[in-house]
Amino acid sequence: MPDDPTHRLPQPDARPLPGLRRRGFLAATGAASLGAFALTGCGGTGDAGGADDPGGTPKRGGRLRAAFSGGGASETLDPHKANLFADVARAKALFDKLADYGADLSAQPRLAAKWEPNPTLDRWRVTLRKATFHDGRPVTADDVLYSYRRIADPRRTFRAKASLEPIDLAASRATGDRGIEFVLKRPTAEFPNVLAAFGAYVVPRHATEFDHHPVGSGPFRFVSFAPGRSAVFRRHDGYWDGAPHLDEIEFLVAGEESARVNALLGGQVEYAHELDPTTARAHEGQGRIDIVRLRNSAMQAFCMKTDRPPFDDRRVREAFFLIADRTELVDGALSGAGVVGNDLFGKGYEYYATDLPQRAPDLDRARALLKQAGAEKLTVTLDTSAVAAGFTEAASIFRDQAAKAGVTLDVKMGSKDSYWSDVLNNGTLCCYRSGAMPIEAHLSQRLLSASTTNATRWQHEDFDALYQQAQSTRAKQDRAALFGRMQRRLYAEGGFLVWGFADWIIGTARRVRGVDRQAPANTLDWARFDKVWLA
Repeated sequence: MPDDPTHRLPQPDARPLPGLRRRGFLAATGAASLGAFALTGCGGTGDAGGADDPGGTPKRGGRLRAAFSGGGASETLDPHKANLFADVARAKALFDKLADYGADLSAQPRLAAKWEPNPTLDRWRVTLRKATFHDGRPVTADDVLYSYRRIADPRRTFRAKASLEPIDLAASRATGDRGIEFVLKRPTAEFPNVLAAFGAYVVPRHATEFDHHPVGSGPFRFVSFAPGRSAVFRRHDGYWDGAPHLDEIEFLVAGEESARVNALLGGQVEYAHELDPTTARAHEGQGRIDIVRLRNSAMQAFCMKTDRPPFDDRRVREAFFLIADRTELVDGALSGAGVVGNDLFGKGYEYYATDLPQRAPDLDRARALLKQAGAEKLTVTLDTSAVAAGFTEAASIFRDQAAKAGVTLDVKMGSKDSYWSDVLNNGTLCCYRSGAMPIEAHLSQRLLSASTTNATRWQHEDFDALYQQAQSTRAKQDRAALFGRMQRRLYAEGGFLVWGFADWIIGTARRVRGVDRQAPANTLDWARFDKVWLA
């Protein structure tokens, strides 16, 4: 189980998969022996100026081949099951949502042309834009309601189910072909975040099968799919947001990062997802490939359980905030591919509290706080695992930092398979990370008394009341002030020691244009190919 099964950076299977073994990628001249790598309408990979050069007017045509980690033979094109990075990239090529997250994690209209709440914020009217599915049928309110009810089916486990919980789907109704009235269980000022929820894709009503010939309303149409190997999609000329520049997009699966890199260097793919910082440093500015860094994509933190010793004492938590040398952690655990954190989630996102001073190490103050708390020679177990990049390195670095304040951290390695479920309720201190999501969603899913993924065990009725007040507040400026109050409280005494935000790194061929360089992973413009072209 991941840190948050509903909103996370998906954790890909790192094993090489049958049919696309690493050696197949390593042969720069071996593309012809791998049917999945056959070029369609693409020229050579000469230097065309790189991704930083906009390249003038977009050029139409060609097939772009994109390499992702995958999930093997169990992969599916069912968008409501999309979990791994490859799943999500394929889903957003074939399907659409009512809204999606912009670079600052605010909800941006997609299939929904507009939305408007009633005065009490417990009913929202959504108007659909004119859009069609790949078979020519219009996207209607009935399709949306069918999709949401499918996701919410108690017999199924779909990614967006928890996010749609505020909607009373039995009471919600179509008000016309392109009108929907969503009835909510409680006031929800940030309801557009629900429409943008990860996995909340709209499918045709009554659709139940997706792996043989799925029909969506996205920018590309289905051509073929071989789970664990490749998927080919073709341009949807009737796409409401403008037909893609590419003729086709092919998603290829390669478990090992080295396989993706060598395929890119060998001209067998034009886009390689999820590269290591060391790879980025080796190739950045060298002229062979372009490196794209998606900033603020993943929060990196230590999670302190606030309901048990020693972290039930606010002074101990504050001491740990002051022990952490965030710059050293970013340089060591992330190889410099990130920025320092300030003990709050969502740097650069909508509602982030930018007015708080940047925390810096203060070992003298940390020792004094520990002495006041009667914890001068404190020993704490720090749970970590190789489940996520940088976890073991961060644990080792923080252990050495803590020793300077007289704290002994006993680093305990956990299972990759069960780490997230093990640390959710157990232990006292652990390594933690999270992908991009709205700050409001982070607060509601992880920091309310009833939150099911409350890893810090932060439970305060007055904090819960502030969240409900914010969701009942119509004016955005006033709502922002309430979210600011909540963040100031967490900054002072919360259980997340947020030491950094990692870059998400992508490599592209020099001839690739239009890849967004501002969107964190998990947002609309990440792994989006309808605006990309080949120069």
